[in-house]
Amino acid sequence: MRTRVKICGITRIEDAIAAAQAGADAIGFVFDPKSPRHVHPDQALKITRALPPFITVVGLFVNPAPDTVEGVLSHVPLDLIQFHGNEKPEQCRRYHRSYIKAIHMKPDVDLHEMARLYGDATGLLLDTYVADTAGGSGQVFDWNRVPHDLGKPLVLAGGLTPENVGEAVRRVRPCAVDVSSGVEQSKGVKDAGKITAFIEAVRRSV
Repeated sequence: MRTRVKICGITRIEDAIAAAQAGADAIGFVFDPKSPRHVHPDQALKITRALPPFITVVGLFVNPAPDTVEGVLSHVPLDLIQFHGNEKPEQCRRYHRSYIKAIHMKPDVDLHEMARLYGDATGLLLDTYVADTAGGSGQVFDWNRVPHDLGKPLVLAGGLTPENVGEAVRRVRPCAVDVSSGVEQSKGVKDAGKITAFIEAVRRSV
Protein backbone atom coordinates (compact mmCIF):
# COMPACT_ATOMS: atom_id res chain seq x y z
CA MET A 1 0.00 0.00 0.00
CA ARG A 2 1.43 3.39 -0.96
CA THR A 3 2.36 5.92 1.70
CA ARG A 4 -0.12 8.76 2.00
CA VAL A 5 0.99 12.39 2.34
CA LYS A 6 -0.50 15.17 4.44
CA ILE A 7 0.62 18.79 4.04
CA CYS A 8 -0.11 20.50 7.34
CA GLY A 9 -0.22 24.13 8.44
CA ILE A 10 -2.08 25.34 5.35
CA THR A 11 -3.06 29.02 5.61
CA ARG A 12 -3.51 30.05 1.96
CA ILE A 13 -5.70 28.89 -0.92
CA GLU A 14 -2.75 28.79 -3.31
CA ASP A 15 -0.83 26.46 -1.00
CA ALA A 16 -3.78 24.08 -0.69
CA ILE A 17 -4.17 23.97 -4.46
CA ALA A 18 -0.42 23.40 -4.91
CA ALA A 19 -0.61 20.48 -2.49
CA ALA A 20 -3.58 18.98 -4.31
CA GLN A 21 -1.97 19.40 -7.74
CA ALA A 22 1.22 17.74 -6.49
CA GLY A 23 -0.77 14.70 -5.35
CA ALA A 24 -1.22 15.24 -1.61
CA ASP A 25 -3.83 13.04 0.01
CA ALA A 26 -4.67 15.45 2.82
CA ILE A 27 -4.18 18.99 4.02
CA GLY A 28 -4.15 20.14 7.62
CA PHE A 29 -5.48 23.29 9.29
CA VAL A 30 -4.00 24.33 12.64
CA PHE A 31 -6.63 25.69 15.02
CA ASP A 32 -4.19 26.29 17.87
CA PRO A 33 -4.00 30.07 18.47
CA LYS A 34 -0.44 29.74 19.81
CA SER A 35 0.83 28.42 16.48
CA PRO A 36 2.34 30.70 13.80
CA ARG A 37 0.34 28.56 11.36
CA HIS A 38 -2.97 29.22 13.09
CA VAL A 39 -5.89 29.71 10.73
CA HIS A 40 -9.31 31.20 11.45
CA PRO A 41 -12.30 28.94 10.68
CA ASP A 42 -13.57 31.43 8.08
CA GLN A 43 -10.33 31.18 6.13
CA ALA A 44 -10.26 27.40 6.53
CA LEU A 45 -13.73 27.25 5.02
CA LYS A 46 -12.68 29.37 2.02
CA ILE A 47 -9.66 27.13 1.43
CA THR A 48 -11.73 23.95 1.77
CA ARG A 49 -14.21 25.20 -0.84
CA ALA A 50 -11.34 25.76 -3.29
CA LEU A 51 -10.11 22.16 -3.05
CA PRO A 52 -10.82 19.51 -5.69
CA PRO A 53 -12.69 16.35 -4.63
CA PHE A 54 -11.15 13.53 -2.60
CA ILE A 55 -8.68 15.59 -0.56
CA THR A 56 -9.02 14.78 3.14
CA VAL A 57 -9.35 17.87 5.33
CA VAL A 58 -7.81 17.55 8.80
CA GLY A 59 -8.25 19.94 11.73
CA LEU A 60 -5.44 20.07 14.29
CA PHE A 61 -6.18 21.05 17.90
CA VAL A 62 -3.92 21.31 20.95
CA ASN A 63 -5.65 20.75 24.31
CA PRO A 64 -8.77 22.55 23.07
CA ALA A 65 -11.83 23.58 25.02
CA PRO A 66 -14.84 21.52 23.82
CA ASP A 67 -16.66 24.60 22.53
CA THR A 68 -13.64 25.48 20.39
CA VAL A 69 -13.75 22.12 18.61
CA GLU A 70 -17.52 22.19 18.31
CA GLY A 71 -17.40 25.70 16.88
CA VAL A 72 -14.94 24.67 14.18
CA LEU A 73 -16.87 21.49 13.38
CA SER A 74 -20.06 23.48 12.90
CA HIS A 75 -18.30 25.81 10.47
CA VAL A 76 -15.65 23.80 8.61
CA PRO A 77 -16.36 20.39 6.96
CA LEU A 78 -13.49 18.47 8.55
CA ASP A 79 -13.02 14.84 7.58
CA LEU A 80 -10.68 14.04 10.46
CA ILE A 81 -9.64 15.58 13.78
CA GLN A 82 -5.99 15.55 14.87
CA PHE A 83 -5.40 15.95 18.61
CA HIS A 84 -1.86 17.20 19.10
CA GLY A 85 -1.68 17.89 22.83
CA ASN A 86 -2.18 15.92 26.03
CA GLU A 87 -5.79 15.00 25.35
CA LYS A 88 -7.11 11.94 27.18
CA PRO A 89 -8.91 9.23 25.19
CA GLU A 90 -12.33 10.34 26.46
CA GLN A 91 -11.61 13.90 25.31
CA CYS A 92 -10.84 12.67 21.82
CA ARG A 93 -13.97 10.53 21.64
CA ARG A 94 -16.53 13.07 22.80
CA TYR A 95 -17.06 14.56 19.31
CA HIS A 96 -17.99 11.22 17.69
CA ARG A 97 -15.66 11.91 14.77
CA SER A 98 -12.76 9.98 13.31
CA TYR A 99 -9.54 11.16 14.90
CA ILE A 100 -5.82 10.59 15.01
CA LYS A 101 -3.78 11.13 18.17
CA ALA A 102 -0.34 12.68 18.08
CA ILE A 103 2.23 11.07 20.35
CA HIS A 104 5.28 13.13 21.20
CA MET A 105 8.31 10.87 21.29
CA LYS A 106 9.51 11.53 24.82
CA PRO A 107 12.31 9.24 26.06
CA ASP A 108 9.95 7.17 28.20
CA VAL A 109 6.95 6.94 25.88
CA ASP A 110 5.36 3.48 25.59
CA LEU A 111 3.87 3.26 22.11
CA HIS A 112 2.21 -0.09 22.76
CA GLU A 113 0.40 1.46 25.72
CA MET A 114 -0.59 4.47 23.62
CA ALA A 115 -1.98 2.16 20.94
CA ARG A 116 -4.05 0.43 23.62
CA LEU A 117 -5.31 3.65 25.23
CA TYR A 118 -6.30 5.22 21.90
CA GLY A 119 -7.58 1.98 20.45
CA ASP A 120 -10.43 3.65 18.57
CA ALA A 121 -8.18 6.24 16.90
CA THR A 122 -7.82 5.98 13.14
CA GLY A 123 -4.08 6.08 13.69
CA LEU A 124 -1.24 7.39 15.83
CA LEU A 125 0.89 10.28 14.62
CA LEU A 126 4.47 10.19 15.92
CA ASP A 127 6.11 13.58 16.31
CA THR A 128 9.37 14.86 17.78
CA TYR A 129 9.22 15.88 21.41
CA VAL A 130 10.40 19.44 22.03
CA ALA A 131 9.56 21.01 25.39
CA ASP A 132 6.86 23.70 25.20
CA THR A 133 6.33 23.05 21.49
CA ALA A 134 3.27 21.17 20.19
CA GLY A 135 4.62 20.57 16.71
CA GLY A 136 6.24 22.11 13.66
CA SER A 137 9.68 22.12 15.30
CA GLY A 138 11.49 20.90 12.20
CA GLN A 139 13.42 18.39 14.30
CA VAL A 140 13.73 14.64 13.64
CA PHE A 141 13.48 11.95 16.31
CA ASP A 142 15.22 8.56 16.27
CA TRP A 143 13.21 6.44 13.83
CA ASN A 144 14.73 3.28 15.32
CA ARG A 145 12.43 3.80 18.30
CA VAL A 146 9.34 2.97 16.23
CA PRO A 147 8.24 -0.65 16.75
CA HIS A 148 6.86 -2.62 13.82
CA ASP A 149 4.33 -4.63 15.80
CA LEU A 150 1.89 -1.98 17.06
CA GLY A 151 -0.99 -3.25 14.98
CA LYS A 152 -2.04 0.37 14.51
CA PRO A 153 -1.64 2.63 11.47
CA LEU A 154 1.21 5.10 12.01
CA VAL A 155 1.66 8.59 10.61
CA LEU A 156 5.26 9.78 10.74
CA ALA A 157 5.99 13.45 11.40
CA GLY A 158 8.79 15.53 12.86
CA GLY A 159 11.47 17.24 10.78
CA LEU A 160 10.61 15.57 7.48
CA THR A 161 11.92 17.22 4.32
CA PRO A 162 12.21 16.35 0.63
CA GLU A 163 15.79 15.25 1.39
CA ASN A 164 15.08 12.79 4.24
CA VAL A 165 11.50 11.58 3.74
CA GLY A 166 12.50 8.77 1.37
CA GLU A 167 14.79 7.23 3.97
CA ALA A 168 12.15 7.75 6.66
CA VAL A 169 9.53 5.85 4.66
CA ARG A 170 11.91 2.99 3.89
CA ARG A 171 12.92 2.60 7.53
CA VAL A 172 9.61 3.14 9.34
CA ARG A 173 7.10 2.04 6.70
CA PRO A 174 4.34 4.34 7.99
CA CYS A 175 0.91 4.43 6.41
CA ALA A 176 1.35 8.17 5.95
CA VAL A 177 3.79 11.05 6.44
CA ASP A 178 2.94 14.53 7.69
CA VAL A 179 4.99 17.62 6.83
CA SER A 180 4.71 21.30 7.63
CA SER A 181 7.93 23.26 8.15
CA GLY A 182 9.85 21.03 5.74
CA VAL A 183 7.97 22.43 2.73
CA GLU A 184 7.78 26.09 3.74
CA GLN A 185 9.25 29.39 2.55
CA SER A 186 8.40 30.87 5.95
CA LYS A 187 6.13 29.82 8.80
CA GLY A 188 2.65 29.33 7.37
CA VAL A 189 3.71 29.99 3.77
CA LYS A 190 4.37 26.88 1.67
CA ASP A 191 6.75 26.41 -1.24
CA ALA A 192 5.09 24.66 -4.18
CA GLY A 193 8.40 23.29 -5.44
CA LYS A 194 9.24 21.77 -2.06
CA ILE A 195 5.77 20.21 -1.83
CA THR A 196 6.23 18.57 -5.23
CA ALA A 197 9.74 17.38 -4.35
CA PHE A 198 8.52 15.96 -1.04
CA ILE A 199 5.69 13.97 -2.61
CA GLU A 200 7.95 12.70 -5.42
CA ALA A 201 10.47 11.51 -2.81
CA VAL A 202 7.73 9.59 -1.02
CA ARG A 203 6.62 7.96 -4.26
CA ARG A 204 10.18 6.93 -5.13
CA SER A 205 10.69 5.33 -1.74
CA VAL A 206 8.47 2.33 -2.50
